[in-house]
Amino acid sequence: MAEKDVGAGVGIDGSGLRVVLIQTRWNPEIIARLAAGVERALAAAGVAEFDVVEVPGAFEIPFAARTVAASGRVDAIVAIGAVIRGETTHYDLVSEECARGLQDVQISTGIPIGFGVLATENIDQALARSLEADGHNVGADAAGVAVEMALLARSWS
Repeated sequence: MAEKDVGAGVGIDGSGLRVVLIQTRWNPEIIARLAAGVERALAAAGVAEFDVVEVPGAFEIPFAARTVAASGRVDAIVAIGAVIRGETTHYDLVSEECARGLQDVQISTGIPIGFGVLATENIDQALARSLEADGHNVGADAAGVAVEMALLARSWS
């Protein structure tokens, strides 16, 4: 059986896809940078418009993703947030449950989720992973993954 090629993330055509960005209000400087990366990547993939849902923090992202995915009005979700280690184990709880929750949502609903939630030791690491147009931006990576996986799902439905 021949492999179905959806572009491997390069030169993919996401025009016509319905995408929702779910972002947190926590760590707004980092979120703004990640969101800019998402916007650039979606535009490069031909996604002209996308909706934005804002939630308080990373722990709330999976619930929002489940709500959006269950609506039947979306082909892909991009989730961005920034969990930065502090002095307690709260970081571990939030980052791990956010990741697990998002994986559960995409598996149970069939709606792909680009995972752009940073879990870093400090603000400098978060800044390094949310660079502007010429640098590494996890938001841009997550958007590209979401589009590519939505096209994979579409090609097999």
